[in-house]
Amino acid sequence: MTGPTMARKDESGQTARFADMLAAIGTEPRLRILRLLLAAHPGGMVVGDIAAELAIAGSTLSHHLEKLRNEQLVTVRRDGTFLWYAANTGALQELLGFLYAECCTRNRVIDPSRIVCCK
Repeated sequence: MTGPTMARKDESGQTARFADMLAAIGTEPRLRILRLLLAAHPGGMVVGDIAAELAIAGSTLSHHLEKLRNEQLVTVRRDGTFLWYAANTGALQELLGFLYAECCTRNRVIDPSRIVCCK
C-alpha cells in the first residue's frame, strides 16, 4: 500500500517538469556550465568566456546551453553580437524546493538550515 504522499496525483505535471530539468543537468558538462553561471550571477557570461573557462568547443557548448535553456535553467540575452547566458535562479529555487519539500516539511529528515547554509 502506498502512503499519502505517493497516492497524491501530480495534477500540475511538476514531477515531469522537474525530471526534465534534472536530466538536463545530469551530465558533467552541463553541471559545470550551470555552476559557472551561478558563480557569475547575476550578470552572467558571454559564450566565448564560458567556452574558454571550461575548455568546451563552441558547437558542443551551444548544444549544452540550448538544452539548459530549453529546460529554463538558464536565460539568454543578446547584447549586440554577444549572447549573455545567466543561471535562472528562480527555476533552480523551484527545483530545490520540490526536492526538499517532503524531507524538510513533512517528516524533517533533513534540517533545512543544513541545505541553505554552506561552509
